[in-house]
Amino acid sequence: MTKAEIFEFFRRLAEDNPAPETELEYGNAYQLLVAVALSAQATDIGVNKATRALFALVETPEQMLVLGEEALREHIKTIGLFNSKAKNVIALSRLLVEQFGGEVPATRDELVTLPGVGRKTANVVLNCWFGEETFAVDTHIFRVGNRTGLAPGKTPDQVEAKLDKRVPAPFRLGAHHWLILHGRYVCKARTPECWRCPVVDLCRYRQKVLVRPAR
Repeated sequence: MTKAEIFEFFRRLAEDNPAPETELEYGNAYQLLVAVALSAQATDIGVNKATRALFALVETPEQMLVLGEEALREHIKTIGLFNSKAKNVIALSRLLVEQFGGEVPATRDELVTLPGVGRKTANVVLNCWFGEETFAVDTHIFRVGNRTGLAPGKTPDQVEAKLDKRVPAPFRLGAHHWLILHGRYVCKARTPECWRCPVVDLCRYRQKVLVRPAR
């Protein structure tokens, strides 16, 4: 895409949703960190169902340590990989208490030292809580970046680098939210709903589904 097309791409997404936000539910930076860590290979809806009762009890890493791994597993057992995720959440909570005074660090280098926290999780926390212009490339953004021609790449890191280079200033903070939501609800994996896509004319995808399939 040209610079003008990329600007128009995000302008339309922003016009449709001026204040995009993550669909994960949380009340503070720690709960956001835990929710994002739990969301790997799981849906936001599924994570929210599991964390509503959990977050009513746990607001800090200290409280998570008091709750303990066994009780945490019971809260999140409906989420995929809940055993390993419970171990990581307890471990990252302990590290936050021991090395960061119970506070979520505000840098990517520090965040990725936490158990179960990779670059994508760190980028979400930095963007949603600390207001940094980061691009957390999940499966939706990877697909949209490649399918549309917005930010093609063979790996999530390559797509992230392209987005960082190409997304214009007015849209950088909300870009990853718009792309996630677009991939989740419009540019779907199996059958993209091109017939209702606001950026269909800018998209480079050759196999567009321009007519809504009959049910």
